[in-house]
Amino acid sequence: MTQETVAPTSDAVLDREETISRDELEALQLSRLQHTVAYAYDRVPLYKRKFDEAGVRPGDLRELSDLGKFPFTTKEDLRLEYPFGMFAVPQHEVARIHASSGTTGRATVVGYTKKDLADWAKLVARSLRASGVRPGMKVHNAYGYGLFTGGMGAHAGAEALGCTVIPISGGQTERQITLIQDFKPDAILATPTYLLTIADAMMKQGIDPASTSLKFAVLGAEPWTEEMRHELEEMMNIKACDIYGLSEVMGPGVAGEAVETQDGSHIWEDHFRPEIIDAFDPSVVLGDGEPGELVFTSLTKEALPIIRYRTKDLTRLLPGTARPAHRRMGRITGRSDDMIILRGVNLFPSQIEEIALRIPELSPHFQLELTRPEGQRMDQLTVKIERRESVTVEGVASAAKVLQQQIKIHVGSSCAVDVVEPGSLERSNGKLRRIYDMRPKA
Repeated sequence: MTQETVAPTSDAVLDREETISRDELEALQLSRLQHTVAYAYDRVPLYKRKFDEAGVRPGDLRELSDLGKFPFTTKEDLRLEYPFGMFAVPQHEVARIHASSGTTGRATVVGYTKKDLADWAKLVARSLRASGVRPGMKVHNAYGYGLFTGGMGAHAGAEALGCTVIPISGGQTERQITLIQDFKPDAILATPTYLLTIADAMMKQGIDPASTSLKFAVLGAEPWTEEMRHELEEMMNIKACDIYGLSEVMGPGVAGEAVETQDGSHIWEDHFRPEIIDAFDPSVVLGDGEPGELVFTSLTKEALPIIRYRTKDLTRLLPGTARPAHRRMGRITGRSDDMIILRGVNLFPSQIEEIALRIPELSPHFQLELTRPEGQRMDQLTVKIERRESVTVEGVASAAKVLQQQIKIHVGSSCAVDVVEPGSLERSNGKLRRIYDMRPKA
């Protein structure tokens, strides 16, 4: 039997909101924003309290720039209102509940009405279509299912687009490989580090990752670099695009990258109003092109409207390209809560990834270990990174020295480098842990 595939086309039918002008989009944003702040004030006690304490009322929002007068929402607000205090509708109108893992405290709980779920599926479908996925394609979904929004959110969007979904979820890497070979999907949805895990496991089985049926990868849920994109595209002979979202704002599909430009994810601004603020002085709203912390306000959510949510993601807003009215996000350089302050220098795991993948002898598999040697007052960073299979002992020493020098030049801080054997570091089964803080607890 011959494999039946669906060729991607350049004449995909776009949503009307993808094609409107910037002026039309901002008029729509203002109308929806005015409704949302009034809706949240009337229905969510937290927002009534926060607005009153800040001395603002919904009627104070007369133009888009007035949004800066309103208070922020944080993850801590959602934790304090656990479990359902942020919901703006009665329980019987909540069609589904998702939640974070709660590994660092109480889980953050989010809810969706039937309309919210339909909007979510539409935006994920829009994101997948932008990234090259087309109706009729088979989509291998390796995002985790369950309370995490990734798996079910991506699944519903792919079905809404008209795809055949293979709901494998995360983990079970050997089975993932078997199904990719047997079911011959056209696209895969996963975190970038887990797709790397799958590709590595294929090579260990003697399978060329570039020989599979996969043509497109839509990757998200963790920051990744252009160097990682190049690594995956070369290794697997695919086009890899970003998809962005977070549970508190909706889930995956808040923004998506266009396959024809691969220049950052377009934010679907008919449903979300983004801002960039100074991460160190949140009262300062920055202009387009300036780097800072990303903030989102939902414009259409019913069960859990969110006003000026501080994402902790560090990026900047850029003009739209493939979807001109919708601004793009620059690559996320890191999260403010993942930032390592080492001897007064700010450092993110993505910076190490970017530098390491420019050194041919080193693989994308690395960990950052923070220690404080006994009797010393200064913290020590050790980059543990795997060598590539073909690298000699001499090559290992040379690569370690280059990485150490490049980190010092481009990041501004000294570190130790430990090049380890291939396959010796933990592999991703979803979101990968990069930072291991081994310093003594105070």
